[in-house]
Amino acid sequence: MERTTRQKTAIQAAIESAQRPLSAQEILEQASLQVTQLGIATVYRNLKSLVLEEKVHVVTLPGENPRYESNTAANHHHHHFQCTTCQRVFDVHDCPGDLKRMAPQGFVVERHELTLYGRCADCNAAAGATATAGGAAVAATVHACASHHDPA
Repeated sequence: MERTTRQKTAIQAAIESAQRPLSAQEILEQASLQVTQLGIATVYRNLKSLVLEEKVHVVTLPGENPRYESNTAANHHHHHFQCTTCQRVFDVHDCPGDLKRMAPQGFVVERHELTLYGRCADCNAAAGATATAGGAAVAATVHACASHHDPA
């Protein structure tokens, strides 16, 4: 049984309070506010433990380093948005639904993941752009993901 340390508690608290998937560096920055002298190796060691304990879920985006979110967020089907300016990742709680019709005839869709790319509200405001409901074009990537299931 793993013991709970101040470092591990601070790391888990940083992930839980973020309300979005965080990179290891973002976790280090947030957890360091609680525990000074925290190093990246300690963050990775504790992330590994939290993943094994199923308290934290790994979010993998194509071509990116892993990010981590609480299992509370991961336990419901959702997708992600990555800002192309600041690289932060956010949860998207809407889903286009049944994607089975997109698969070639005779194929069976078992799960899907959808990632949206564009500018987050902060970066959009900083760029002086006017955010509208229609917004700029957003690219979507659909790929298989073992952790998200296609809703029935």
